Amino acid sequence: MWERIKAKIKGNIKLKRLFLNMIVHPVRSRPRFWIRLFMPFYTKRGRGSVIYRSVRKDIVPFNKFSLGDCSVIEDFATISNAVGDLYIGAHTRVGLGNTVIGPVSIGDNVLIAQNVVLSGMNHNYTDVDKTILMQGISTAPISIADDVWIGANSVITMGVSIGSHSVVAACCIVTRDVPSYSVVAGNPGKVIKTYDFTKGLWVKV
Repeated sequence: MWERIKAKIKGNIKLKRLFLNMIVHPVRSRPRFWIRLFMPFYTKRGRGSVIYRSVRKDIVPFNKFSLGDCSVIEDFATISNAVGDLYIGAHTRVGLGNTVIGPVSIGDNVLIAQNVVLSGMNHNYTDVDKTILMQGISTAPISIADDVWIGANSVITMGVSIGSHSVVAACCIVTRDVPSYSVVAGNPGKVIKTYDFTKGLWVKV
C-alpha cells in the first residue's frame, strides 16, 4: 500500500512538491521539526548503537535508514537519506565531522576516520541556460564492503564500490571502484598495494 502511495506522489509533480515541502524545509534543506519528532518510528537502530547529539540527522521517512548493532556515528557528522537510502552495518564507526549522503551502503566492521565525505549524489550543471541550483541532481549508490578503513579527509564519489579489507589513504579522492584487499591513495585515487595470497604479503603495484 505504501509503495502505491509513493508511486502516485512521484508521478504527480505538484503533489510531489507539496509533500516534499511539508516534510523538508525548502530553505534550510532539512526535515521539519515535526518530522524529526517521529524519527524513532521510521528509522532502524541496532542494539547498542550510538548517534551523538551533535550529529545532524537529515533523515526523512520516504527513504530508508538503518544503523547496525554497536555502530557509532561520532560528533558533528552529517547523515542524510533525503535523496537515497542509507545503510550502515554493525560494529562500524562513522568518524568526527563525516558527511554521508545516500544512496550509501556501508558494511560491518568499517572504520571511517575524521572529515570524510561519502556522497551518492552530484549536482547537474550541463544546461548553461539554467542555474546549477535549478538543474536537479544525479545519484548513484556508494557501496563500502565489510572490514574497510577509510583515512581522514578522504572523499568517496557517487557510484564507487570499495571491496572488503581495503584501505583508503588519508586525503584520497576515490572516483573508481577499489578491489578487495587493496590500498588506494592519491588524487585521483590509485591502487598502490594489493594482498598476494600466494606470498602472504602486501605487495606494491
